[in-house]
Parts: sequence; C-alpha cells; structure tokens
Amino acid sequence: MNQPPAPLPLATGTYLATLRKEAAALEKLLRIADPATPVATCGSWSMHDLGIHLGQASRFAAALLQTGQLPGEQFAPPAGQEIADWYAGGAAAILATLEETDPTTPAWAFGFEDAVAALWFRRVAQDTAVHLVDAQLATGADVHVDPLIAADGIDEVFAVMVPRVWQSGEQKPLPAPVALHTTDTGHSWLIQPGDMPRALPADSGPAAATVKAPAAELLLALWKRQPANPEWISGDIAAANALLTATLTL
Repeated sequence: MNQPPAPLPLATGTYLATLRKEAAALEKLLRIADPATPVATCGSWSMHDLGIHLGQASRFAAALLQTGQLPGEQFAPPAGQEIADWYAGGAAAILATLEETDPTTPAWAFGFEDAVAALWFRRVAQDTAVHLVDAQLATGADVHVDPLIAADGIDEVFAVMVPRVWQSGEQKPLPAPVALHTTDTGHSWLIQPGDMPRALPADSGPAAATVKAPAAELLLALWKRQPANPEWISGDIAAANALLTATLTL
C-alpha cells in the first residue's frame, strides 16, 4: 500500500535542521571559492555578491522577527571583512532567532494577510536551498537538493513567490490548467490559471497537461536554474511550456 506524501508545509524543526546543513555548506563554498567567480544562474552576480545577498537576507529576517518591525538598517559587511565570515554571522543570527521564535507569532511577510513567523522558517530555508545550488553550480560542486525539501519548495513557489511576482506587475496569463507531480515524493498540484496562477489539490479538476519529474529537478526548473526536460510532459505541450517558462519567482 502506497504511503501518502508528507504534508506540506513541513514542520518548523525540519526547516531549522535543513537550514543548518545548507548554511554550513554555503559557508564552506564561500571560503574556498574565488570571490570573483561568476554565478551564472544569478545574472551578473559573483560569489562575493551571492554572499552579500545571503548575509543581508539573513540579517533582515532575524531583525524582523526579533523586533516585529520592518528593519530600517541597510545591512552591509564592514570594509575588509571576508565574505564567508559576513555570511556566517548572518546565518548564525537567523538560526538563533528562529530557534527562539514561536512559529505562530504574527509577522510581516510581503503584505500577506494574517501571516505568522512560520512563513519565515520556510522562506529562509528555501531561499538558502536555491542559492546553495547557485553556489554549487558556480564552483563545480555536486548539486543536491533533498527531495522532500524540493517538493516543499515547489509548493512555496506558488504559495509565496507567485503572489509576489504578480504583485510586482502584469504577467501573461497561463492558457490552461497544468498538473505537476513529483515522481519521488508523490506530491501533486493542479496549477489553475486566472488572474494569478494558483496551486490547488490535484483532484480539483481536469488538466490540459501533466508534468512529472523528480522534485529537485522540477523545483530547479521552476526557479530557472535548469531547463525543463520535454520528456516530463504529457498532454498539451504548449500549456505545460507556458507554465514552465513563466516568471514565477523573484
């Protein structure tokens, strides 16, 4: 008898454990890489730029959760500080803050109504997971995303990132519903078009196309870190490609 897929979002303890591993791996790559190494999956960024971004994002989230206020500070590394040390300090700050934060505490989160701190456990872990892949690709390290974290990341793309993208300006509507299925974790969604794409339970209605792929590969395709494989698609190829090539993340 098949086991049902793990419920999403994941437990906050899972995000914390994942973030610890991701942060350690990122710090290691920042220490061994030439800071000028290009990070092709992040436009014109270098490894130095990636470290600055991650250090800023970690400190922003930590300050937000500590104070309950949007931080006014523009976080930047002191002159001469090694970028790996800057990142490590930010990672330590957000980990310590999350460990002390009640996930049910109301928290600002990109304008979402009734948001709570649990969203930040997920957002920081998922942001770090994707940027760890960026660093791995840039340095030639082995790329690996835990399948369950990747499935949760797919869910988060539609729960958190897509609303932010659609808030930032007009996007081209998707032509038809598309089903997504992770072949390794057993998670499924029906991506329903409309004013903004929404992820519904897979049995919510018919799909014009189905995309079946391992969770990590599908996540990285949605984040435009790798191209989608045409062999993943059955049904209406144009409908599937419209979703897979749409701007879904920031």
